[in-house]
Amino acid sequence: MTMENAKKDNQVSERVIEAVKIKAVNGKLSCPMARALAKELNVPAKEGGKAANNLGIKIHSCELDCF
Repeated sequence: MTMENAKKDNQVSERVIEAVKIKAVNGKLSCPMARALAKELNVPAKEGGKAANNLGIKIHSCELDCF
């Protein structure tokens, strides 16, 4: 994978990034909250995971290995 493709893979909409920032507590976001947030924003769960990764937010209490 080229660096350009890697950057494209990590692109996340600003609204998802802002929503993840708001919901995260102490740099963490629970898996159920992340999935609910993705559903609320009508985006794939993976996009929420990318936003969390880009922000350095850890997803915890994973249930379905979505992130």
